[in-house]
Amino acid sequence: MRIIAYLYTDRLLESSPDPASWGWEIDRVYQDLASLSATSEKLKNNKPETTVETRPQWQQLVQDCQQDPVDYLLVRRLEELGDSMQTVSDRLSQLDQLGVRVIAIEQSYDSHATVIPGTDLRAELVKLLQQIQQNQRSQRIRRGHAHNRIKALPPPGKAPYGYKRGKDRYAVDRATAPVVKDFFEHFLLYGSLRGAVRYLEKKYNKKISVSTGQRWLTSPVYRGDLEYQNGELVPDTHVGIISRDEAAQVDRLLRRNRRLPPRTASAPRSLAGLVGCGECQSPMTVTRVSARGKATEYLYLRPTACTRKPKCRAISYDQILQETIQRICQDLPRAVSGVNLPDMDLVKQGIEGAIAAKQAILEQLPSLTAGGILDPETADLRAYKLRTETAQLQAKLAQLPPMNLKAIAQTVSIPQFWFDLSESERRFYFREFLRQIQLERESDRWHIKLVFIFEP
Repeated sequence: MRIIAYLYTDRLLESSPDPASWGWEIDRVYQDLASLSATSEKLKNNKPETTVETRPQWQQLVQDCQQDPVDYLLVRRLEELGDSMQTVSDRLSQLDQLGVRVIAIEQSYDSHATVIPGTDLRAELVKLLQQIQQNQRSQRIRRGHAHNRIKALPPPGKAPYGYKRGKDRYAVDRATAPVVKDFFEHFLLYGSLRGAVRYLEKKYNKKISVSTGQRWLTSPVYRGDLEYQNGELVPDTHVGIISRDEAAQVDRLLRRNRRLPPRTASAPRSLAGLVGCGECQSPMTVTRVSARGKATEYLYLRPTACTRKPKCRAISYDQILQETIQRICQDLPRAVSGVNLPDMDLVKQGIEGAIAAKQAILEQLPSLTAGGILDPETADLRAYKLRTETAQLQAKLAQLPPMNLKAIAQTVSIPQFWFDLSESERRFYFREFLRQIQLERESDRWHIKLVFIFEP
């Protein structure tokens, strides 16, 4: 008994499957790859398979079946036999005349299956034909999207706020782009998403939800990149509203805010979300107290979920703030010097070298195409893969910590630096270095223990 298999792969939609993954003892596997030039021609003419597409392995399969009889032909899906129902039907008839039994392993199809009593064979065939037509239509749509992706064209749909659709790329909308730019600048200045959302509404009367603001901050579009439905990123496809350095800073702030309790990122007080009680392990919140009829206001830190009896008492906010600044100036330089950080210069140079190597290959593709070594479609596919790999390397580069951490630690270890800052600015710098401030009590005194973000 001879069993063969046939695979047809469109490189725009999927990578070539492993021919040995059938789970059957296969005598031979025939595999055709869709021609990129034929795919482009079909998309341009909006037609199914034509004479511009050849399948040499299919032709070899038929020739071998004529010379040496075959019992079974395995395919994944029937639509791999052709791009139209007529082609699929003709090839099934051709195989039937050769006495070959066709089995689609991902569909309930067997060309010589025994009819089960009580089943409507006609209804089953109609259902299968409808499924094949639906799959072929879906593949044509996906192929069109993939072709646009290879050409780095914008995905279908309305352009994001701040842009308008151009001929082959997004163009900056001068009326709305300043609003987006101001939103990012406010977030970079204060590190508060909710604060940036409120700022847009107050200054521009532009109302957006917090979730929309979150999407703006993480969207590759505003950085000059395109992200497609398959998750792949193509860099530098259009003019970005923010720079690469600003985008890296946004990502750092978002990662930092994820460590904080909800809503504390936009809290007006610099210690909000950082202080915890070392006795009851409860987080502490900032509370305000004012005397009746007086404008004077007092701030306290109070445990939110204390389980002790009697409960841990509130403590003066200003007292903890003063002591926190004092301890940072004493402990931060010592903590930074004791951290075994990798040589960030070498790491950065390695990533930048890999990016430069891929850029060099990209620059060679036009000459390889002009010399006939690569056809234009293959060159486009190779350029697309290089760009997506470059985007991944750029993301790694943006996530690297600052290389001059020790110099920064020396600068912020001056007490006057902290006292010259506003509460919102102080909040920004506290969260750059501190993971938590733990209050530990000894008799009637409180002591502060700082946990820095770079400590285990």
